Amino acid sequence: MFRWGIMSTAKIGREHLMPAIAGSENGTIAAVASRDAAKAAALAETFSAPHSFGSYEEMLASDVIDGVYIPLPTSQHVEWTIKAADAGKHVLCEKPISTHASQIDSLIAARDRNGVLVSEAFMVTYHPQWTKVRDLIAAGAIGELRHVQGAFTYFNRDAGNMRNIPELGGGALLDIGVYPTVTMRFCTGAEPTRVQATVRRDPTFGTDVYSSIKADCGGFETSFYLSTQMAQRQEMVFHGETGVIRVQAPFNTGIYDHAMVHLENQDHSGAQTFRFNGAEHYRLEVEAFARAAQGSADPVFTLENSKLNQKVIDAILRAGEHDHWEEV
Repeated sequence: MFRWGIMSTAKIGREHLMPAIAGSENGTIAAVASRDAAKAAALAETFSAPHSFGSYEEMLASDVIDGVYIPLPTSQHVEWTIKAADAGKHVLCEKPISTHASQIDSLIAARDRNGVLVSEAFMVTYHPQWTKVRDLIAAGAIGELRHVQGAFTYFNRDAGNMRNIPELGGGALLDIGVYPTVTMRFCTGAEPTRVQATVRRDPTFGTDVYSSIKADCGGFETSFYLSTQMAQRQEMVFHGETGVIRVQAPFNTGIYDHAMVHLENQDHSGAQTFRFNGAEHYRLEVEAFARAAQGSADPVFTLENSKLNQKVIDAILRAGEHDHWEEV
């Protein structure tokens, strides 16, 4: 069993990753660390973890874990990923793994010099609905792809939430803009070459809270919008010459809707729906990561892939400062 250490008592860890690890077939929660020893002990007890630590450094120095999951604020991801790798621990770090693509080179260097696995936690890439979309496009189910359209919105004006604090790496693009970007890239194998964007910021928080983006992907275009101050919505649509693929709960299956992929032909006279009941992308993610860390050939999200994805986000932020195309 792969022995996980959880770095902090953050909500996403408590509600998603820790239950996924506890239910996984090849992993166990061995330790929880927090700057508040009492919180670490309480969460460790909740998940029957045998160890808890009052500092991250103490857990990294121990021999009771094989790897860590890092759900710290975005601004701390690079620092603690490097520290964990240098301690000889494998690292699954919550997205986004960095605030700028250039920072990822230091993570690649830390991974390589320590011979450990380091991966950004894009759980969507482990969900079978996205493998299905990729396979349908590759098989020509919608003919030549011409346009990808997406949306991801929710409402959060909590001043104390890290998503609304620039110093902690807040903002809609870093939090959710990465999802339409990564799923489009995952399914098509294409890389955007240039982008246009309208980016609006909250006058109080200073974070980006709305973006409308257009990306040139060679043979097709991608357009999507996202916001942290709009009613909740998720959707991704892949529009080809002879058909359309719709993913109605693309990023948070089971919360926004059920995991389903709809395939329609050119004149909508025929349709198929593919359902993925019971697929738990967080569990699939931690199981694949644990197998890869222990030497299997399971595909995981690489740091090289992370850098390509973050380069798109960086370009969108630059494009939001003017009204012309920005090269990726």
